[in-house]
Amino acid sequence: MRRRLIILSFVAAAVLYMGGIRAVPALAVAAQTTTAPTTQTVADTPDVLVPAMQGPSVPSMLTSRAKASWPWYITRAAGMVAAVSLIILLLSGVGLITGATFKFLEPLTAWATHRAVGIVFGVSVLVHILALLFDKFVPFNVVQLLVPFVSKYRQVNWSGHNLGSVWVALGILALYCTVIVVLTSLFWIDKKQRLWKLLHFLSYAIVALAFFHALFLGTDLAHGVFRWIWIGSGVAIASAIFVRLGRAPLR
Repeated sequence: MRRRLIILSFVAAAVLYMGGIRAVPALAVAAQTTTAPTTQTVADTPDVLVPAMQGPSVPSMLTSRAKASWPWYITRAAGMVAAVSLIILLLSGVGLITGATFKFLEPLTAWATHRAVGIVFGVSVLVHILALLFDKFVPFNVVQLLVPFVSKYRQVNWSGHNLGSVWVALGILALYCTVIVVLTSLFWIDKKQRLWKLLHFLSYAIVALAFFHALFLGTDLAHGVFRWIWIGSGVAIASAIFVRLGRAPLR
């Protein structure tokens, strides 16, 4: 009886041992399968297709916008050229009277430069006005550009009273003064000197009218550093005018 029990014990131990040997590799394989990270190559990933967007392309959008807005850009650029040339024109004119300009330029060169800047100013004002006739966003017609207070653009209300488009009217008045000064300077400076000198004082009126016209209607002067530069330029011009009136006779 004891022999049978001993034999059965050895057989059971052998079976368990053999089963353990076979189970260890299986467990190892299972552990590798569950713990090893899976890698996926680029070739295994599917292609990502981005559908094409419907509508106009960026170049076509920019082209169409430029075609629609070119009058505004020309008006804006011409106004800036007119503003800069007006400042140079008045300061050089005051310098011609007081003699300050002759410290930098010879007399003939100074007079020729002053005349050339005046022509640039007149042409830039003309371009500034003509371009507005083609602007579709801020439409103007010929009557609104030539007759003060006809336009309804940016009307001014003061103390409950509608003053109309004051700033546009100032620009129109500056236009007429510019035409008078430029034409008399081109054709009357030698033939009718006394009348030319008298009409040339309209240059100061042009500066005042153009200053407020640009200050309240200019796109680039609405706010920021350019507005303060324009205000500073106005103060400098006013100071130059007072110096001219105080130090040199009106002749």
